[in-house]
Amino acid sequence: MIASFGSRLEAVFLSKGQLCVGIDPSQQQLESWSLSPSVSGLEKFTFGMLDAVADSAGIVKPQVAFFEQFGSAGFLVLERFLEAAKQRGLLVIADAKRGDIGSTMDGYALAWLSKTSPFIADALTVSSYLGPESTEGMVQIALENGKGIFLLAATSNSEAIKMQSSKFSSGETVASMVAEFTQSSISSHQYKATLGSVGLVIGANLQRDQYGLSDEVLAGTPILAPGFGFQGAKLSDLDEIFGDLSSNVICSVSRSVSGDSPKTAGLLIQKAVLEMNGGKDSV
Repeated sequence: MIASFGSRLEAVFLSKGQLCVGIDPSQQQLESWSLSPSVSGLEKFTFGMLDAVADSAGIVKPQVAFFEQFGSAGFLVLERFLEAAKQRGLLVIADAKRGDIGSTMDGYALAWLSKTSPFIADALTVSSYLGPESTEGMVQIALENGKGIFLLAATSNSEAIKMQSSKFSSGETVASMVAEFTQSSISSHQYKATLGSVGLVIGANLQRDQYGLSDEVLAGTPILAPGFGFQGAKLSDLDEIFGDLSSNVICSVSRSVSGDSPKTAGLLIQKAVLEMNGGKDSV
């Protein structure tokens, strides 16, 4: 029987902690490492960051757009990175934010979440704003293959708040509608793990009550939380930010730990781990 994504996520939390290192080879970041904005620079940064993660963190999140900008050669680097990350025992969340309807979503699911996927990932970020029900086919394929998905609910960018916190006549917010769909997906499947395999993206730099995201509606839901580091939230404030939900949270950092070389990235990742652990030396 295939282990669920939720159970594997719990195991990583216990063994390596809740830090997730984003692999974001933007042109600005390549320049920060004194690398050319080329496939060669992309490869050096990507595998340099993989080395920097080493044993400090158990989760990585490559931003697919920064590989896609280099065309098929960029996707080849991504495929190689995903394979190498899995060989090192890392949990991989592909940050692709795919979103569409019907057979198109099934195509994305087969590309990222099936047994024969060319892109080896444990989970995928998905846009829920064509209606969360449009992801039902993808959810089914993910669960059948022991994979996970993270639906965008309350994202960390300031442009999104007006739409995501908008209310229906019932008083329910758009973000809470997405969260309730996630809850129905969790409750309709039998999990031995505490966490489900269908999660939400919720910014750590937000006021959740503005989005109608109560602890009750998020119970058992894995939360992928950007917003730490450059966007203002502090890793040391995890418990204060998420309260009783803090044990569900994947704390995502990228620019704040990338530095200007593999060596500095490694040191910054170690510092981030210490910050999460309140200065303790181990998870």
